[in-house]
Amino acid sequence: MAKENLNDLQAFVAVARERSFTRAAAQLGVSRSALSHAMLALEARLGVRLLTRTTRSVSTTEAGNRLLDVLAPRLGEIEQELASLSAMRDKPAGTVRITAHDHAIATVLWPRLAPLLKQYPDIQIEFSVDYAFTDIAAHRFDAGVRVGNRVDKDMIAVRIAPELRMAVAGSPEYLAGKPLPTTPHELTEHRCVNLRLPTHGGLYAWDFEKNGQALNVRVDGQTVFNNTFLMLQAALDGLGLAYVPFDLMKPHIDSGRLIPVLEDWWPQFPGYHLYYASRRQISPALALVIEALRYRADDAQP
Repeated sequence: MAKENLNDLQAFVAVARERSFTRAAAQLGVSRSALSHAMLALEARLGVRLLTRTTRSVSTTEAGNRLLDVLAPRLGEIEQELASLSAMRDKPAGTVRITAHDHAIATVLWPRLAPLLKQYPDIQIEFSVDYAFTDIAAHRFDAGVRVGNRVDKDMIAVRIAPELRMAVAGSPEYLAGKPLPTTPHELTEHRCVNLRLPTHGGLYAWDFEKNGQALNVRVDGQTVFNNTFLMLQAALDGLGLAYVPFDLMKPHIDSGRLIPVLEDWWPQFPGYHLYYASRRQISPALALVIEALRYRADDAQP
């Protein structure tokens, strides 16, 4: 195949992964129309249909699946090698893409990486907010963040934060005249602020632990979010009890804007960890990011 068709192959992989011409076009920086014409031309040259198009979605045919299985890893290897060659310059440079929970970005990643960006103006960092455990290789991220260090065997996990404690609290306005829950099961008698999970679309069941006893409770309420800070704001606005990291709750508890409940049931989880591919050659830019985020004992909050 002619060398100039490599761009079309890369474009096909983007469309197949995103299952959308619109999203793939945005990722590639081209128009949707140009991308669609490029895919039609590629199919014409190959003499086989690669994509099934409907008004609402795009999917790969059997031939498209075969081509994707062959192309994706090889194009990934080419991109990694080119990135490695580019990184051999004297100054660290390039883009580091990270997917993480909004709370992790706001409280850990951004405070530590903002100074790094000022120190190294040729480094760019792209943050993507996601509550799921993202396949960083498939979605072309350099690193991801999750709670705990349990990752696939081809990944490396580096701790970047202390233990994570969750908390439950509500505003004085909401709790006025209501009995405070004494066990997690009594939360079913209260309005609670829910979190929508991205993977299967279900609502998160609140986890609790006391004296080695772990349990989770499914709660109900008027509001559902997929953003930690909006959940906290809903509690501050009197819409019910919220379950969010304690470090976000603490200033409002100290000021009296929130009243803690079930404190002896608040669970503690392993801290945030940064994970990245162990087989990939680490670029100088990513290496600097990892070192800036690496957790040290004196980072713990008093």
